[in-house]
Amino acid sequence: MATLAPIRLDPLTCGEAYTAPSVEADRTPRHSISEVAAASGLTAHTLRWYERIGLLDPVDRTHSGQRRYSDADLTRLAFLGRLRLTSMPVADMLRYVELARAGAQTSGDRRELLIAHREAVRQQISDLHATLAVLDYKIDLYAGMTGSGQADRTRKQSA
Repeated sequence: MATLAPIRLDPLTCGEAYTAPSVEADRTPRHSISEVAAASGLTAHTLRWYERIGLLDPVDRTHSGQRRYSDADLTRLAFLGRLRLTSMPVADMLRYVELARAGAQTSGDRRELLIAHREAVRQQISDLHATLAVLDYKIDLYAGMTGSGQADRTRKQSA
């Protein structure tokens, strides 16, 4: 006999749904655009734009036309946020979403897109490490020019 998964009677808050996305997120529309904006750090304008260009599926609306986002929408937004954090171009994000909508037969194409982007992210990390080394060098250099190090150099120059 199969064991049923426990039913969660208290729905996740918007912030919980955004920060702890699940694979099988609830599709019940319940979060307002202002709640989603606060949880995601995106503006309401950006959320509407994401929907307009197709990064998000059309969002459910109340009888008065107000958008209501589901936990599944928040899961997608969290993933898109990670991609943006890695500087993935919106065009590539759109391509990924289009492939995902096309179904399981596109998993290889999605994988290839992510592999290519991973290489770009690794290069970015390498560049940031090199930049951090330069900053550390400069900080150490300037630390030697302050305090007792500066006083010693001033005395040597005047001697």
